[in-house]
Amino acid sequence: MVYDVGVERVVRVLQVGRRYLTWVQNSVLEGELSPAQLARLKVELAKVIEHTDAVRLYLFSNREALRVETLGFSKGEPGQFL
Repeated sequence: MVYDVGVERVVRVLQVGRRYLTWVQNSVLEGELSPAQLARLKVELAKVIEHTDAVRLYLFSNREALRVETLGFSKGEPGQFL
């Protein structure tokens, strides 16, 4: 999930997203969701954002279709959590 929202809604969108996904960069979260979790995430986001905001959800049909390469520091790597 990536988002570009009004500054007054950034914290709230991040809070909603972090309930379901891992925060990996500013305005970027990622993770695996069940169909039910995805539906709940969309409902919660719809309550927070306005028509001038943008939230993009990238959906992959399977794990093999996803490849992520990171250059530099990785904010949300699992090894960084206690």
